[in-house]
Amino acid sequence: MNTIRILGIYAGEKVSDKAALQKVLTNYGNIIRTRLGLNQEEGKYGIIILELAGDEQEMLYFENALLKIEGLEIQKMQFIDS
Repeated sequence: MNTIRILGIYAGEKVSDKAALQKVLTNYGNIIRTRLGLNQEEGKYGIIILELAGDEQEMLYFENALLKIEGLEIQKMQFIDS
């Protein structure tokens, strides 16, 4: 059974430590298959769309690390190929 997760991350003005977000993305780069960044021209917010693939436990650790960053909003889609 293969699981593919799509995460949408909204990084608005409430995110005080955007460097922490970049660090988490770098640390879990091994499970990020696709990354798409959408930025507003004024730089007030950004949306990152990620396709995750690989170890399910590692995906959960990644999601938990993101949830620790204050101000991020995360939405998730999951597809299971059986």
